[in-house]
Amino acid sequence: MADFDLAIIGTGSGNSLVTPDFDDKKVAIVEAGTFGGTCLNVGCIPTKMYVYAADVAASVKHAHRFGVDARLEGVRWRDIRDRVFGRIDPIAAGGQAYRVSEPNTTVFSGYAEFTGPKSLRVSTGEQFSAEQIVIAAGGRPMVPDVVAQSGVPYHTSDTIMRLDELPERLVILGGGYIGAEFAHVFSALGAQVSLVARSTRLLRHLDSEISDRFTQLAATRWDLRLGVETSKLSGDQHGVRLDFTDGSYAEGDVLLVATGRVPNTDRLGLAAAGVQTLYDGRVRVDCYGRTNVEGVWALGDVSSDFQLKHVANHEARAIAHNLAHPHDLRKFDHRFVPAAVFTDPQIASVGLTEDQARAANLDYVTAIQAFGDTAYGWAMEDQTGICKLIADPGTGLLLGAHLMGYQASNLIQPLIQAMSFGQPVPELVRGQYWIHPALMEVVENALLKLGLNEP
Repeated sequence: MADFDLAIIGTGSGNSLVTPDFDDKKVAIVEAGTFGGTCLNVGCIPTKMYVYAADVAASVKHAHRFGVDARLEGVRWRDIRDRVFGRIDPIAAGGQAYRVSEPNTTVFSGYAEFTGPKSLRVSTGEQFSAEQIVIAAGGRPMVPDVVAQSGVPYHTSDTIMRLDELPERLVILGGGYIGAEFAHVFSALGAQVSLVARSTRLLRHLDSEISDRFTQLAATRWDLRLGVETSKLSGDQHGVRLDFTDGSYAEGDVLLVATGRVPNTDRLGLAAAGVQTLYDGRVRVDCYGRTNVEGVWALGDVSSDFQLKHVANHEARAIAHNLAHPHDLRKFDHRFVPAAVFTDPQIASVGLTEDQARAANLDYVTAIQAFGDTAYGWAMEDQTGICKLIADPGTGLLLGAHLMGYQASNLIQPLIQAMSFGQPVPELVRGQYWIHPALMEVVENALLKLGLNEP
């Protein structure tokens, strides 16, 4: 007989698997880091709390555009930091204390490693078995060899937010969403930012229209070093220097490595359990979250195509049901997964990019609406925001939506809803009122520009 009915590796979205269905069962939870996972401790939540402070600082700097004379007197970095973690750290500690106090739950602090298909060993020495095991171990920052082997001090997204002082000069290695968000945070709060990327444009996973426009805008705010390879790093705790293969270099007081993330599968001993992985190390799962080993499941960053908390939560809800209802399994629904980049301006997207639609030989139409061509856009003096839509002219259904501008992460929601529930553009745009002169008219006007509103 197994020691536990259910074992969960990781306490991010995996923590939500302990539903009332397991009130009368024995549950083991294994956590190697801080309780609550990436999103709570070093990801979504603390970064957005920093972003909000950065947005406030940026609004002061730009107040003159509206006839308001304002000046940013200064930034109290430690107060910003302590506001963030003064909220978050107690939540993490409280979550762990709650789980420890539950009579049917045992919490192990350490790394979990499979010793067989249904057996685990914790790095602190404990060993046990479980009827069902869910791998929700998440991921961690990826650090290139040129950095790791240099001996030069660096930070990742796991550590940069805990700095004691705001650096005067920050070098960011990586042009993805993590680099773009932290570039906004640190530059808005007063640091000089150099952003280094191998690609010739930032956020290249996005629709090329959005990526190109954002890169052009970023070049006016930060010191961009694009299309370069880092050949050498040097420096110490007082400063760093990155030399590039083209002969140029960048210097700063602090280095942030934001070159992506990798799944924590290499620490799990998956071979001992026979659990299969994909080419990039992620656990291979089917549409129900099952691995190839019966009774072993996986969710979130350790297995998913999407490194997004809302996706991990969705997968956790499905697996929580499937664990308790093996004859009524629920599938993951990854048809229309939205994502946002909380930089300046915000960026949000869902569905196909135009390049993807073209590559798939789809028949499509596009429309672009500038924020600045709406009444609320006038109020904001917006000169950069756009909403780009892609639709199927035959069915009238949206194929993709891409926004760059103020509150893009909120403005995109009705488009996500329309795609998820199969609502065609004519019904969406003319079947409801749109408040005038709210900023949501950007979305309304983009839908009208698609030319699909007439029967």
